[in-house]
Amino acid sequence: MTTLASVKKSSGTLAQAAGSIIAVMAIGVALMFVAGHAQSATLHDAAHDMRHATGFPCH
Repeated sequence: MTTLASVKKSSGTLAQAAGSIIAVMAIGVALMFVAGHAQSATLHDAAHDMRHATGFPCH
């Protein structure tokens, strides 16, 4: 009974890890396709605005 419980627990953890890995890969691919086709000036302005919004000095 203890072995079965540990197998179920470890398989749940493995499934959660696989789900996390797939989610991270999907986010990475989405960032590559979204940010990869954006103009660099647009990305720079967005980062600059985000720095000001969080109160981080930049100039």
